[in-house]
Amino acid sequence: MQQTLRPGCPQTVLGRRHVLPCTLPKIQNRTVASLARPAARALSRKAAGHLPVASRRFGPSTVSRRALQVVNYVAEHAPVAYSDLVLGVPKETFQGEKRVAITPTVVKTLLKAGFKEIRVEKGAGEASEFTDDEYAAAGATIVDHAASFKSDIVLKIRPPFLEEADMLKERAKLVSYIYPSRNQELVDKLKAKKATVVGMDCIPRTLSRAQTFDSLSSMANIAGYRAVIEAAHHFGRFFTGQITAAGKVPPAKVLVIGGGVAGLAAIGCAKSMGAIVRVFDTREAVREQAKSMGAEFLTVDIEESGEGQGGYAKEMSKEFIEAEMKLFAEQCKEVDIIISTALIPGKKAPLLILPEFVDSMKPGSVLVDLAAEAGGNIGYTQPNEVVKTPKGQVVIGYTDLPSRLPTQSSTLYSNNISKFLLSMGPFTTGKKDEFVIDYDDDAVRGALVLDEGEMRWPAPAAPAPAAPPAPPKAKEEAKGPKDLYASTLQGALTTTGAAAATLAIGAVSPNPVFSSMLTKFGLASICGYQTVWGVTPALHSPLMSVTNAISGLTAVGGMVLAGGGVIPGNAAQGLAALAVVASAVNIGGGFTITQRMLDMFKRPDDPIEHNNLYAIPGAALLAGWAVGRYMGIDEVTSATYLVSSALCIAAIACLSKQESARTGNALGLIGVSGGVVATLGGLNTDPGTYAQVIASLAAGGLVGNQIASRINITDLPQMVAAYHSLVGLAAAVTSIAN
Repeated sequence: MQQTLRPGCPQTVLGRRHVLPCTLPKIQNRTVASLARPAARALSRKAAGHLPVASRRFGPSTVSRRALQVVNYVAEHAPVAYSDLVLGVPKETFQGEKRVAITPTVVKTLLKAGFKEIRVEKGAGEASEFTDDEYAAAGATIVDHAASFKSDIVLKIRPPFLEEADMLKERAKLVSYIYPSRNQELVDKLKAKKATVVGMDCIPRTLSRAQTFDSLSSMANIAGYRAVIEAAHHFGRFFTGQITAAGKVPPAKVLVIGGGVAGLAAIGCAKSMGAIVRVFDTREAVREQAKSMGAEFLTVDIEESGEGQGGYAKEMSKEFIEAEMKLFAEQCKEVDIIISTALIPGKKAPLLILPEFVDSMKPGSVLVDLAAEAGGNIGYTQPNEVVKTPKGQVVIGYTDLPSRLPTQSSTLYSNNISKFLLSMGPFTTGKKDEFVIDYDDDAVRGALVLDEGEMRWPAPAAPAPAAPPAPPKAKEEAKGPKDLYASTLQGALTTTGAAAATLAIGAVSPNPVFSSMLTKFGLASICGYQTVWGVTPALHSPLMSVTNAISGLTAVGGMVLAGGGVIPGNAAQGLAALAVVASAVNIGGGFTITQRMLDMFKRPDDPIEHNNLYAIPGAALLAGWAVGRYMGIDEVTSATYLVSSALCIAAIACLSKQESARTGNALGLIGVSGGVVATLGGLNTDPGTYAQVIASLAAGGLVGNQIASRINITDLPQMVAAYHSLVGLAAAVTSIAN
């Protein structure tokens, strides 16, 4: 055994009749460490019986007392097999609390892991929609309130009341929320019981492994979501904007103060309900998270980081707070709903929304204060109450938001606490069926409040992470001109290989038609690659939509095969008409979707555009083609195709950049229109067939436009894919018709 000071214990001097009260062994020998508790206690009694006679008559000597202390420590801290442990799950007795510590599903998991028995108090899960029959079917024993506390390990959510602490067994273990900084009387009561207490609220939130056990984040996630639901319940309008026959309904404006777990959950819920969401947080890391969820991030003029310990925000300077309050005063006059989540660990919640700010909001506005239990961020907040202000605003101060979704909350908390329990021991010992409080486990040590009645909270500060290794020094480049021989040789060999492969394909070409098609395919591939390469990621979907619309030129094949007059006369002509309609749907819908997507990305400070002026070159192209046809110049059709093709390629190129994307949409529309009109004019068919083709184009284009105009903005990417399938359909039926 190696003797070490246990964390948190004062070092005292070893005198003639004095021992180090906190000097205890760190067990290095696995055989000794794995002694069963009954065997270790027997060893303790046996050791007492072998004390010297003088020690038994006048009290043990210092050495004998030290020996007993070591043996007793081994007895109380040796790993305990799951098969010797009984778990207790009392019903939560805090007023309004509906959650339960573990669910029937987790009961099965823990019994399967090897625990001897799980005692669940009768009715513990009823408020969370988990019946006693479900617990019994999972293998739990249904007991009364007192019996649930007479277990080896008690699992709870809320801190126990003082009378409940009295029900615990001597040296029992309790895993629950404790909040030791504000529950000193409870901690003293548990000390007297020599209890080992693990606080679920004390788990280090910055420890990567502990994220699975972090019930505070799980409950904050639910609280943020439920805060938006409560706000919607008390708000007198829709969250989403609507345009109806009865009039236009503007979207609600929501301000979320604090971008932690609860704040991000509130952002996601409010955005999904169609609201305009704004976010304020003192931590710069929240900016990108908020923007990625579609929220506007608000800032003040003063640059100051709000990053604190444990992932929380820190208290800001006086100058920053003044600028912050000015921002809130302005925002209160604009927004409809405020959800505030600002907390500073160990301190009263900061007052951010003064009563006069609330009074300046529109009547019917709703404010939800998630910091109500710690004093509140909003001037009118009353814990556990809904306050209607004199000017008609509603301030919600519920402190039990997770409990208002009891089934979901219980499920997540149950997963957190069970995984934490099952890690206590196996993480460091490697044995999956033993429980032990191990100081080498950072998650357990951080959450440990009492160990056999001895205070262990707060945990010692974690050691600072090792500094990252210094980056290797860049190799100094030789002075003088750089020699490009290697890169040039690689490029030359690549070009040689490509040229040789193309010549080889030409050598085995079966006929000139194949060679001609290969040439067009190769040039189109190179042109497409060079055009699309480097496109901004945000424009991928609009670019795909425009390319789909351009692919709608498959309508040309159907137009050439059309016939039979106003109504197709045979199956081939019917398939040709179907190809024209499908292609027109793709054209009309593709350009409409692209325009909607680009409008979605438009910012207030973007330049004022006048892309409607591109109707001038479009009209010039069609007029030039018409004049050429009237004068009998047949080659004007080929020239029109060339211009249309160039415009389509230019459209794709323009869509690679945000500033030219709308121009690209206009050029693509002109190019496709020119190609369709030129083909229509060159059909040389009867008036009935002309009417059929024009009607098919008009009907398909109108249908595509209407679908794309009405679909939800979030479904536009899926609709692009759906339209793309129409191109394949048009190509297939055209081939069959031919």
